[in-house]
Amino acid sequence: MKPIPVSFHIGPLVVHTYGIGLAVTFWFAYRYFERRLRARGLPTDWVTGMFIWVVVAAIVGARAMHVVANFSYYSAYPGQIIDIWHGGLSSFGGLLFGIPTGLVLARRRCPQLSLGRALDIVAPVLMAAWGVGRLLGPQLMVAGGGAPTKAWYGMYYAGEVGKRVPVPIIQAFDSFVIFAVLILIERHVQRRPSGYVLSATMALWGLARFFEEHFFLGTQAQVGSTQSESHIGPILVQVAGLALFAAGVGLMFWLRRSKPDSQPDVKGEAPASIGSEPPVSATPGAVVG
Repeated sequence: MKPIPVSFHIGPLVVHTYGIGLAVTFWFAYRYFERRLRARGLPTDWVTGMFIWVVVAAIVGARAMHVVANFSYYSAYPGQIIDIWHGGLSSFGGLLFGIPTGLVLARRRCPQLSLGRALDIVAPVLMAAWGVGRLLGPQLMVAGGGAPTKAWYGMYYAGEVGKRVPVPIIQAFDSFVIFAVLILIERHVQRRPSGYVLSATMALWGLARFFEEHFFLGTQAQVGSTQSESHIGPILVQVAGLALFAAGVGLMFWLRRSKPDSQPDVKGEAPASIGSEPPVSATPGAVVG
């Protein structure tokens, strides 16, 4: 099986499939978040402007943390720092920059949306979008595979010799499983405190990131089309994953003492009908301008 093409030409223009995948992922996240707001009777006219800033902040943060984690490489090749079409976006960096930006703007433009409820609404969006993004992003970029393997499930990736562990597919599967668990929590744990869905997301995703990095990526850091030995990046990801898991579990136990949210989520909400009409209980006229 040949590697998936990572770019193609439209006249003189070079189009990178990695970039198209990221664009589709951001659009999916935007539409699904908007739908979840409408399903809860919240206005959505502020979402478009906020989302543009979140996308910019997430990409900048994801690239910045990747460069810091692989500083020895980029200090020797500074011209490749902005080459994001070759891959190299840190998930933790994207969250570190993107989520605070979104929360600040949401608080300013939708004051009736509390911080805890906003995080609970966006958490499943992040997991669903993360799964889509793994399939349409790293799976379609240069050097997108993990460690070399001779197993039956190995795949060929552009810029890498031999079959590789299909880490993007594994990460997508993990993200979709976490997303399904979060939806089950929303449907069956109705009397829960605000922030409970977020804490479950933190615990599950942190644990998944630790296992993914420890078992499938190891100490081999993918940098552009070159594979270099770097222990710092993988260790940082594993430590961050375990820290996020511990924080999520701790927050879940702490929230058990809190009062249930007075505005429980609607039942049966899922991304399968993105773009469909909002339920009857949604605020009339709350659409993007």
